[in-house]
Amino acid sequence: MKTNEGNFFEDFRLGQKLVHATPRTLTAGDATLYTALYGSRFALQSADAFAQALGFPRAPLDDLLVFHTVFGKTVPDISLNAVANLGYAEGRFLKPVYAGTTLSAVSEVIGLKENSNRKTGVVYVRTEGFDEAGDKVLSYVRWVMVNKRDEAAEVGEAEMPKLMSAVPASALHVPAADFARFDAAASGSIHTWEDYEKGEKIDHVDGMTVEEAEHMMATRLYQNTAKVHFNQYTEGKGRFGRRLIYGGHVISLARALSFNGLANALSIVAINGGRHVNPLFAGDTVFAWSQVLDKAQVEGRKDCGALRLRLIATKNRPCFDHPDKDGDGKYPADVILDFDYWAVLPRRA
Repeated sequence: MKTNEGNFFEDFRLGQKLVHATPRTLTAGDATLYTALYGSRFALQSADAFAQALGFPRAPLDDLLVFHTVFGKTVPDISLNAVANLGYAEGRFLKPVYAGTTLSAVSEVIGLKENSNRKTGVVYVRTEGFDEAGDKVLSYVRWVMVNKRDEAAEVGEAEMPKLMSAVPASALHVPAADFARFDAAASGSIHTWEDYEKGEKIDHVDGMTVEEAEHMMATRLYQNTAKVHFNQYTEGKGRFGRRLIYGGHVISLARALSFNGLANALSIVAINGGRHVNPLFAGDTVFAWSQVLDKAQVEGRKDCGALRLRLIATKNRPCFDHPDKDGDGKYPADVILDFDYWAVLPRRA
C-alpha cells in the first residue's frame, strides 16, 4: 500500500526513532500570516528596528510559530490517529529562528500506556527541531492519546517517563541581546521584570472569537494533518460531531491576548507543562489570565530576568475572577488551557 494511514497505538515501540518528513522553510509570509491569525503584538517579533536595537540581526520569528511548525512535522507519524493531544513538558527554545530558516524534526518514543478500555493508549515522545545547519532550535516532550487499530491487539508493559515539573532556571537559553536597550514606548509597556510579584494574577481583559476558516488555515499553515482538526466527514460521526480546534491554536490565541498585561514578556524560552483541559470549537470566544509562579535572575545577565508564568484560557467566559480548578483538581467546563512557561523580560537599568 502506497498511502499512509498513520501509526496506531500498537505500532509504537519504546525507543523508536521517527525521522519526520517534509522540512519546512519559514518565510516572512509565514510570520505575516501568523500575525493575521492571532494579532500578536509583541514588539520583538513585530519590528526589525526594535529587534536590532536590542542586538538581534532582525526580528526573530514568533517562538510559537516555530513550535507549531516543528509540531506539525510530527503529526503524520505520531498523532494522525489521535483522539486528543494531552500535554507538554520539558520544552526548551535553544536558538532564535529567522525567516529563511528550514526546520526539520526527529522524535523518540519515551513512554507507552494502554488505556483500560483497550481502544486507545497514550504515547509519550520527545521531539527535537533542527535548522538546516543541523543546530537544535527546540526540544520538548508531549503525550497524546492515540486510537488502536485493533482493540484485541496485545501491547507491551506500560512504561511512563519521569518528567521534570519545570525546566530549571539555570537551564534556560536566553538570547545574547541587550534587553536593557528596549524602548518602553515601542514595546507598549513600562513594566519590567522587577514590577511583577510571585503569586500575582493578571486578567488580560480582551477576548477573541475563533472562526472556522481561521483555525483551518492555521492548522494547514503548520502542515498538521490530524483528522480531528480537518475532516468533518469523520468527526461528524465522532463524540463531538464536529472538528476540534488544534490545541496549539488555543495556546497562540492566549499568548496573543496576554500582551495586555505582559507586553514586555518578549520571548518564550521554555515550556514547563501544559494541558488542553476541555475542547474548543469554532464560534467560541477565548479569554485568558496569567499567574506569576516564580521569578528568576538569569545567570551573568543584569539586563533581563525570567518569569515563570501560568497562562489559563477560557471559552465564552471573561477572566476577571480568574477561573481555575477546584480543590479536587477539577476544572470548570469553560477552562480550555492550563499552560506553564518561562518568559524573558527586560530589567530596569
